[in-house]
Amino acid sequence: MSLAFVFPGQGAQTIGMGRDLADAYPAAKAVFDEVDDALGEKLSALIWEGDADTLTLTQNAQPALMATSLAAVRALEADGVSVDRASFVAGHSLGEYSALCAAGAIGLADTARLLRLRGQAMQSAVPVGEGAMAAVLGLDIAAVEALAADAAEGEVCEVANENDPAQTVVSGSKSAIDRVVALAKERGAKRALPLPVSAPFHCALMQPAADAMAAALADVSIEAPSVPVVANVRAEAVSDPDIIRSLLVEQVAGRVRWRSSVEWMAGQGVDAFWELGAGKALSGMIRRIAKEAETRAVGTASDVSEAASALNG
Repeated sequence: MSLAFVFPGQGAQTIGMGRDLADAYPAAKAVFDEVDDALGEKLSALIWEGDADTLTLTQNAQPALMATSLAAVRALEADGVSVDRASFVAGHSLGEYSALCAAGAIGLADTARLLRLRGQAMQSAVPVGEGAMAAVLGLDIAAVEALAADAAEGEVCEVANENDPAQTVVSGSKSAIDRVVALAKERGAKRALPLPVSAPFHCALMQPAADAMAAALADVSIEAPSVPVVANVRAEAVSDPDIIRSLLVEQVAGRVRWRSSVEWMAGQGVDAFWELGAGKALSGMIRRIAKEAETRAVGTASDVSEAASALNG
């Protein structure tokens, strides 16, 4: 079995995520403690006992999801499964930071602080209400690119996420995204759904956030990862720290090429994808991209135990 560890992005967060990992594995609890210390607040209390709307705020959701993913990584390690058992690691948007942290490229405290800043910068880049995102279902990528171009009418309207063969997300000015939703059915889409997001991520409107991340990343130590990281904007593996740094900046306003990333890994022989952290969204996408591959969601203590037994025999 050739294995990839993959890490979820925003939208996977739920109140209570990771708590049972922290209760069962001291190493997982230590992840939440270190993130709390790095941020100077009890993010763990918000994750486990807080208000869902507050957790969903971008500046909270991003470090919270990373912490939950890294707790799953540490729990697996405690059960004898090292990250180095994977051929590749990859993550969806913020999940790329989780992947880099898991592979030792960026320290946990630095990753938490970067994601807090990234969330704040992405939220403040565009005034609330001026941007939007929508998922277009049932059209291929070329058709969605044409739809976005026609709906732009001089405004920003771009493909933000290639999620799987039947789901593509567009991002940009609110009026342009409204036009995408209105036009999509006559272009042959099954439907187009406005997304409940607070900002238009992964489009040119995010350039102020990309600039903020460039400044922050310039001051952070990045090492060569122990496992190659498949970068969102390239959809191929990278290991050079300087390239990783520049791609993390590009990623803020650039396209999340998730479908292409999974296809690339499958083309390298990966036949099993384990989703570490909250939810199962990536597993669903992967089943629609690499239909023969095994998928496994690893987000609870029992998931960790079963996964370790499957791999270690």
